Amino acid sequence: MRIKKDDKVVVRSGKDRNETGTVLSVDREKSLVTVDGVNEVFRHVRRSQKNVQGGRHSKFMPIPVGNVMLVCQKCQKPTRVGIQVDENGKKHRMCKKCKSLID
Repeated sequence: MRIKKDDKVVVRSGKDRNETGTVLSVDREKSLVTVDGVNEVFRHVRRSQKNVQGGRHSKFMPIPVGNVMLVCQKCQKPTRVGIQVDENGKKHRMCKKCKSLID
């Protein structure tokens, strides 16, 4: 998986198509990402001692990583991510459109 936390991504399919946001969390085992401002659901909570106010609480649910695409920092376009190996053998993420390094 080539998407990490705090990356800027755009949603490519689903009800929030063409929305952009930053990645809040990544679940590598299930291939899910949670994006800020995308796939918001409401949980209706009853009043209790723990939750005095009650009401509707919103939270962002994870979406499949295949539905998002990384936005390049340099060209500001959604792009596929490639891997480039430098002379020391270290891997770097690379934009497939403008060939610039991402991290």
